[in-house]
Amino acid sequence: MATAALGISAFYHDSAAALVDAGGVVAAAQQERFSRRRHDPAFPDLAVRYCLEEAGAKLDDLDVVAYYEDPRLKFRRVLSTFVATAPSAWRAFRDVVPGWLAWKARAGTEVRERLRELDLGAPPPVRYYRHHESHAASAFLPSPYASAAVLCVDGVGEWATTTIWHGRGNRVEPVAELRFPHSLGLLYSAFTYFCGFKVDSGEYKLMGLAPYGRPVYAPLIRERLVDVKADGSFRLDTAMFEFLRGRVMTGRAFEELFGGPRREPEGPLTEREFDLAASVQQVTEEIMLGLARTARERTGEATLCLAGGVALNCVANGRIVERELFDDVWVQPAAGDAGGALGAALLAVDPPREHVRAGRDAMRGARLGPAYGDEEIRSYLDAHGLPHRRLTETELSDEVAGLLADGKVVGWFQGRMEFGPRALGSRSILGDARDPRMQSTMNLKIKFRESFRPFAPVVLAEDVTDYFRLRGSSPYMLVVAQVAEAQRLPVPDDAGADGLDLLRVARSTIPAVTHVDHSARVQTVTADTDPALHRLLTGFKARTGCPVLVNTSFNVRGEPIVATPEDAYRCFMRTDVDALALGNSLLLKSEQPEWREEGDWRRDIPLD
Repeated sequence: MATAALGISAFYHDSAAALVDAGGVVAAAQQERFSRRRHDPAFPDLAVRYCLEEAGAKLDDLDVVAYYEDPRLKFRRVLSTFVATAPSAWRAFRDVVPGWLAWKARAGTEVRERLRELDLGAPPPVRYYRHHESHAASAFLPSPYASAAVLCVDGVGEWATTTIWHGRGNRVEPVAELRFPHSLGLLYSAFTYFCGFKVDSGEYKLMGLAPYGRPVYAPLIRERLVDVKADGSFRLDTAMFEFLRGRVMTGRAFEELFGGPRREPEGPLTEREFDLAASVQQVTEEIMLGLARTARERTGEATLCLAGGVALNCVANGRIVERELFDDVWVQPAAGDAGGALGAALLAVDPPREHVRAGRDAMRGARLGPAYGDEEIRSYLDAHGLPHRRLTETELSDEVAGLLADGKVVGWFQGRMEFGPRALGSRSILGDARDPRMQSTMNLKIKFRESFRPFAPVVLAEDVTDYFRLRGSSPYMLVVAQVAEAQRLPVPDDAGADGLDLLRVARSTIPAVTHVDHSARVQTVTADTDPALHRLLTGFKARTGCPVLVNTSFNVRGEPIVATPEDAYRCFMRTDVDALALGNSLLLKSEQPEWREEGDWRRDIPLD
């Protein structure tokens, strides 16, 4: 067994690198944070460089490079799918297969060649792990459990789309598997596409849209699209989808079933999209609950670990927690393909799981990316003549708590960058959750995104039950819970009752983070996991009596979360963020020099 391994996921979306040694997880990061290309699928050379620098290592110090899937098996699936659907899939075959023949089917050789180009020593051998095996390892091995049921659900790996595993000690053992083309991830992505959002990045928009609608199409989905069994297993009617035959997810069959063509990207949202989102979300939750019950029955375990892209559906996760099918549930914070890099590296190294005895996970709060010290930050600010004040940790918390209490929006850049899609308090934009205008302000003037998108609350762990009906903790913002009854407000009889009109009604004492169905994607914070954010929340509570803030990722639509002080300053100046806390340096927008940037960058924001 290796003593040090570099894990890599690449060439599809959300490429990433992770480095694990005998002591545990050293570093992990997505390529997009360095390249500034959202969901970057390229070989993660920049992420690899970072991981090696963090470890103080070169490639020849490693024993193995662990690749997150087996490209040979994946190629066989792609080829057999085209053969099975010929001649209707000829155009897709012509577009896709030459690329596979050129290099994707020999990804191991490609990885070694790209690593050699880094000039960081001789790369070690490349070892393949199966896609869902990497997901399962990423879910169980860093978890706080000695043994657990493991459920992995996504679009598709090589062949597997849904798997159940039994995690025990340092091993994950397969229990059950569903195979392509029967995929819950692809079902959800088909509706994402049909509702006008981008596949592999817009699924969370569909989830956020669901509470505005009614699940009126759910019976039709069960009748015509997916046959769901009591144990959560399912079969798609593949004739109703286009992903087997072409480069799109849906076609004429979907249009005839749901009353017209798909919504064009950026087109107006109608009651149909609200209801479609609500319907597929309900079916997804039903399937996930069935699968979770089966995982419990087949393994006999009282704890559950989740990974795969569908595990980012925090509403479905919340349903599993709410139903108390398990005593405890842990979700890998980088549940999608990026996390596969970490899982593969863990499989290769098999590190001791000493964290389990301490009752904690091994993810370090998902703070596995680069950090910038105060001297480095101040050198950047001084070199560019940017006005700022240097404060102590206590002074910074007090100043920022006061700004937030006064209704200001603050960029919060602290410590190591998060691994995974969520900003958890290292690269965050913060606001007052009590302000009923905060959601629209952040969406339209700061994030430059759709008004319906909900924001997440970050709350002191010791106060969470005062504000949310949450069983246990939610450190990675991957579980949705209902706002506590004590915090809810009466809704007037004449309030808007349909679609986006629902946004205009304050439903709780923390309206900026209360969705239209009284739900919230909760993040809990302890002093151990994030002392800086815990200190800030404590200061905000002392001023306002409220231990809850809005926490959204430090980026604008179409761009990755900021990685460096320069990224943070550019985003700060492009938006209506009022203040920026870069380490212990505080910058106020009103004191900054005039910001000029060539062109109208807002027009260039890509759809996501």
